[in-house]
Amino acid sequence: MSRATSLEPGAPERTGLAAVRPYGYGVWRLRGVSLLVHRRSVAVALGLAVLLAAVVVLYLCVGESFVPPAQVVRVLLGRPSPDQLVVGTLRLPRLVVGLLCGAAFGMAGALIQTVARNPLASPDVIGVTQGAGAATVAAISFNLVDYAQLPYASVAGGLAAALLVYVFAWRRGLHASRFVLVGIAVSVALGSLIQLLLTKGDVLVAQQAKVWLTGSLNSRGYDQARPLVLVLLPAVPALFWAVRAQRVVSFDDQTATALGVRLNRVRLGLTALGVVLASVATGASGPIGFVALLAPQLARRLTRAPQIPLLSSALTGALVVVVADLLARRLFSPLELPVGVLTAVVGAPYLMWLISRSRNRDRSGGAS
Repeated sequence: MSRATSLEPGAPERTGLAAVRPYGYGVWRLRGVSLLVHRRSVAVALGLAVLLAAVVVLYLCVGESFVPPAQVVRVLLGRPSPDQLVVGTLRLPRLVVGLLCGAAFGMAGALIQTVARNPLASPDVIGVTQGAGAATVAAISFNLVDYAQLPYASVAGGLAAALLVYVFAWRRGLHASRFVLVGIAVSVALGSLIQLLLTKGDVLVAQQAKVWLTGSLNSRGYDQARPLVLVLLPAVPALFWAVRAQRVVSFDDQTATALGVRLNRVRLGLTALGVVLASVATGASGPIGFVALLAPQLARRLTRAPQIPLLSSALTGALVVVVADLLARRLFSPLELPVGVLTAVVGAPYLMWLISRSRNRDRSGGAS
């Protein structure tokens, strides 16, 4: 490729030695490294981070007993406080799991929707969550692993389900609509397998598995957060690669192939990363439905970016899970609902709206 022309999506067009940045983009330079950034995405990410910080303080304040915000801040800063037990021991570990799971679900949904080029695609819809759930329910029913090791069983199940979807959806390439349809079929089959495991297992164990399947942060702590951290930290370099790879996947197949991009390998890498994130989050909290479906689309509508923004999707997912868990704890107090019930109440109507919108778009396209 000549120096005078750049075909990288989102990159500035170059004419001679002068560079013209696309509208809405800026260049961030650090120690000789230049990075093209979407200004609105940065502003939205900062706004979401501030809002999330406020919700975190509110979450730690509200409970059976109210803790003043000043004492919450003291606990977070590691200073002595009479509310150390309530905030630091009882509420904070659960909050940490919620934040990590929400961020993982948000990024997983963004990656899978990017590969499928479909807002309906998410780990919940294409069978990844059900695969993780089936492996976890089997581990619980047959006492295969310790409770703290369930996230690892979930990762194995999610990867197996994703591999199954990928194999059956592959026909000289990975077509977006076929990927979603095969995923839905695998999801239904794995859901039936979960019900079979619950029926054949011990009654008490099956009841424990049913509680896990609702998706709840109740009694979650640092033991469940540890596998999340062990997966998320090594995944940071891969996420930087994914941000760049998203631009390549946004091209149509012919353009990407003409540029020498091995599109199928890129799609496989993005899918594998999304599956791992969704699976380990499912193992830690249970299948909290619709977060991976909802968060990326909310983030994209807020940022109006060409690609689904990963950072804003992570912040949105964390915000959705924490707010939903706060409402689940206090809405019907002293009764505590699973957080998955609250996210399903919001996510199910949103899914139906997306389906009806896609149907209307197809009809208008066919009429034209």
